[in-house]
Amino acid sequence: MLEEALEHLVKGIVDHDGDVTVRRANGRRGGDLLEVRVHPDDLGRVIGRSGRTASALREVMRALAGGKNIRVDIVDTDRR
Repeated sequence: MLEEALEHLVKGIVDHDGDVTVRRANGRRGGDLLEVRVHPDDLGRVIGRSGRTASALREVMRALAGGKNIRVDIVDTDRR
């Protein structure tokens, strides 16, 4: 459910919504990790000025998780 909610939120922000993927993985500290991948042209939109958009997305996901330890990472697919 969290993956779908995050994907829905991110698709509302970006121009290339077909390139949005959210993958769930186990974090290092036992919590859940949600990895967000977007088109390289949309990376700045998802991060926002000074990281404000990314921070807001993380806060919403923490609230939806209901106290569970959750981490949201925005992956730069353009970097090698």
